[in-house]
Amino acid sequence: MARRDDPTTETVNADRPLIGVCTALESACWAMWEQPAALLPRSYLDAVQRAGGLAVMLPPDRVVSDDPAQLIGLLDGLMLAGGADIDPATYGRPPHPLTVGTVPERDAFEMTLVRGAIAAELPLLGICRGMQVMNVALGGTLVQDLPQRLGHHEHLRRAGTFEGSEHEVSITEGSLAAEAAGETLHTVSSHHHQGVEEIGDGLLVTATATMDGLPEALERPGARFALGVQWHPEADPASPVIGAFVAAARRARAARPRHAGAVPLARDSGL
Repeated sequence: MARRDDPTTETVNADRPLIGVCTALESACWAMWEQPAALLPRSYLDAVQRAGGLAVMLPPDRVVSDDPAQLIGLLDGLMLAGGADIDPATYGRPPHPLTVGTVPERDAFEMTLVRGAIAAELPLLGICRGMQVMNVALGGTLVQDLPQRLGHHEHLRRAGTFEGSEHEVSITEGSLAAEAAGETLHTVSSHHHQGVEEIGDGLLVTATATMDGLPEALERPGARFALGVQWHPEADPASPVIGAFVAAARRARAARPRHAGAVPLARDSGL
């Protein structure tokens, strides 16, 4: 162990981008407790870490909803995870009977962060519900029940699992989605009963499901990195999508003056 007066230090890797991942608000059980919780499937965090990012969980915060800049300024990238249906009141529609489990507090927090991230040129990735949040935050609307609209259940074949959910999406050549996926015909896993309808301001559909033409990717042309995908790349360790997002966050981090140089860390705190 180093002595108290030992000047030897080590450095923290300054290249590891800080990725904020928005959490769900759900009831959860552990040990003998069942309580309200802010949580995420571990697959999101594992995917960020595999790609070289430092993942931090972001629970809804009313103060941040009023002033997102205080959080946006700390992050190198923002990820919106999947989860509950979005409250249709946010896009001016009455609720469908199958729109259930909405959490307006989460909706407000994430939509504010989307608008803040775009304004600040912060790399942004929306996954499943996250893509829908991006669309609604920018003035778009949703189809509240795809089976009723499309006449099939192919986008949510088995509830609670991605097993057997694979299907193909066609991606526009030269788009950010194609760059992130590494190809223009991409096999994906999905689990959703809602989808985008009217497209939000400044967004472009750059991928569709080959089976029915449903929008599967949205992006904002000209942005540093603003991409939403309807599928779940975090469920596929071989998917390059989250890696592309974390790489964009790393570039954004390097370009920000506050990240210049490594942070010294004493080997022995003396405690």
